[in-house]
Amino acid sequence: MLTRPLFIGHEIYRGSSYGRWHPLRVPRVSTTMDLSRALGWLPPAAFVTSPRAKPAALHAWHTPSYVAALQAAEDAQAVSAEIRARHHIGTVSNPVYPEIFRRPATAAGGSILAGELLARGGVVYNPAGGTHHGMPDRANGFCYLNDPVLAMLSLRHHGARRIAYVDIDAHHCDGVAAAFHGDEDVLMISVHEENLWPRTGLLQDDAGGSALNLPVPRGLNDSEMAHIREALILPAVAGFAPDAVVLQCGADAVTEDPLAHLDLSNSAHWAIVAALKPLTPRYLVLGGGGYNPWSVGRLWTGVWGTLNGQDIPDRVPAEAEELLRRLEFKGHRLGRNPPEHWFTTLRDAPRDGPLRPSIVDRVAVLRRRWQQAGERWQRA
Repeated sequence: MLTRPLFIGHEIYRGSSYGRWHPLRVPRVSTTMDLSRALGWLPPAAFVTSPRAKPAALHAWHTPSYVAALQAAEDAQAVSAEIRARHHIGTVSNPVYPEIFRRPATAAGGSILAGELLARGGVVYNPAGGTHHGMPDRANGFCYLNDPVLAMLSLRHHGARRIAYVDIDAHHCDGVAAAFHGDEDVLMISVHEENLWPRTGLLQDDAGGSALNLPVPRGLNDSEMAHIREALILPAVAGFAPDAVVLQCGADAVTEDPLAHLDLSNSAHWAIVAALKPLTPRYLVLGGGGYNPWSVGRLWTGVWGTLNGQDIPDRVPAEAEELLRRLEFKGHRLGRNPPEHWFTTLRDAPRDGPLRPSIVDRVAVLRRRWQQAGERWQRA
């Protein structure tokens, strides 16, 4: 069993960008690594350099022709119209960029390695992971590969039969749902903004009996997420008694994200990270969405601190503040006049609010479904 949480990262993420105007032009993983080190939370012994997944490992979920197309696109820095139509690479959402194969293959390699590292138990964090939209034969929603699926297959290969997958990204995990549709040994719980791309994961969609999908209205606040956590996520995962939990901790559900419309503070995410940890012998936490460099870096750094039992300081040390002040968000109004607390602290102010009946009712529907499943989802 691992004696301490491990952080999987790589220098490939430093300076890699999907392009000047793409939402993923901002630094995320490198900021998380740098802030974690500046806070004294990431000693060398806790850091693991991510390997790049070889094509054969990617073929566990992705087709050989698609993997080959990604490699060819990186080499040529272009794709044909036929490849674009077939594999959805070279589009506005999924552009060709210099590391189009190496970067996602490195994130996938980290998640596959995590399954091996967790064979005897422990905690692993791979913030570069969480690309939950990738499909077997095509890119989808900024995701060229689906590392959560590959991570879960790796966990299974190394002895974890029952896996709970919890996804708190603002977008529904359509790729993971496709991979484990109807799988009796997987419980997928997704909390996502309703009517937001990819517009899947409806309340009535149970992924063949494997999922609890909770679409939430705009403006989801901390009080509502606390209700979801306590009334749905934790009892369902505890009842499932998984051999492993994979948490996709996308940072796009916070107020400052430019692509979603939810109103959470980063403390809502950290509370879920902490609460799931004692429910499983194997715990893998992944990144995901998040398109504001300050909100993502602060949130994901706090995830790492939470996994290590660190107190979140009221004010970050000078080195961390300097890092945050150096960040830029070119081409977006949020980068023009950032508020001072984005530079000086990790923790957002609480964003509590009323508990809307629509959320209470939807949680109740899913609780009844979970309870009616009986032995299907609950171990004695």
